[in-house]
Amino acid sequence: METAIIWEWVGYLASVVVAISLMMSNIKKLRWWNLIGAGLFVAYGLAIGALPVALVNFFIVLIDIFYLVKLYQVAKVKLDKET
Repeated sequence: METAIIWEWVGYLASVVVAISLMMSNIKKLRWWNLIGAGLFVAYGLAIGALPVALVNFFIVLIDIFYLVKLYQVAKVKLDKET
């Protein structure tokens, strides 16, 4: 399969994953799925030479990581208080 076609499919996959993330009611699941989708978009953007696509999605990856760390820290604090 031609490389350009493979990267086109990566772009479609990224779109589907981001769309799935937006249907999540659980914020942790939303952040994880969105992180994966944005990561795929970073790879896609770099592969096709679309730096704006890669950069904005890299920023989204950082935001998702930031909020996931916060969510897991809060969960750990709650767990520690229960014991």
